[in-house]
Amino acid sequence: MRVRATVAYDGGPYHGFVPNEGVRTVAGDLNAALSRVVGTTVVVTCAGRTDRGVHAVGQVVSFDAPDDSDLDRIRRSVNRQCGPSLVLRDLERSGDGFDARFTATGRTYRYQVLNRQDPDPFLAATAWHIVDPLDVPAMQSAADHLLGEHDFTSFCRRSKVAPGVAAPTLVRRIETAEWWGPDDAGLLEFRITATAFCHQMVRSIVGTLVDVGRGRRQAGDVPGMIEARDRQAAGEPAPPHGLTLWSVRYPDD
Repeated sequence: MRVRATVAYDGGPYHGFVPNEGVRTVAGDLNAALSRVVGTTVVVTCAGRTDRGVHAVGQVVSFDAPDDSDLDRIRRSVNRQCGPSLVLRDLERSGDGFDARFTATGRTYRYQVLNRQDPDPFLAATAWHIVDPLDVPAMQSAADHLLGEHDFTSFCRRSKVAPGVAAPTLVRRIETAEWWGPDDAGLLEFRITATAFCHQMVRSIVGTLVDVGRGRRQAGDVPGMIEARDRQAAGEPAPPHGLTLWSVRYPDD
């Protein structure tokens, strides 16, 4: 049977999601634990391939398991093996055609910025600490230019392709891009939803918007960055530890 599962993890101990020989990854740990529990080789497919250090609250994976599998027992056993850094939040049987990546119609990420003089030891692993005062209205004005369908080449790390093979399109449609806060502790949160994202896209967007907040760029520069279709036109990626894959949307949700 095809299984759909929601996964949460602390990205700190992992070298990204995708299996990678010689280093610890989310999929590597998850595949090994699931395979031990069900007694056959399991390979998960994820909704979003998070980078090294990126967290998840609502990552979704799909995999095949024997028809007589006890999903509650699988969840408990995997969580004993992998918790607390990696936890299966829920599992359910899905239709045979369900694919965590290709069935998804939207993804939401959140990025935390701690904007104050002093760091917070309890946020050090999940928020980018910035001492410089940030102009949040300017950052929101810049983010507004990202809404809609655009070619986000300037904000994405290009994948290597074999000679003679066409490069994949980097056109994406952003549905929401909003800054929340700061709260009384100086914590800001950027929330962004799109049909899909390309490699390092969210982190590059956040890095660029923070440049605007610091006064290094202007909000009105963003349309030109998009039009340039040149990675050098936009800012450097924000650190990975502030980013969390928050949720994934599917047609039946």
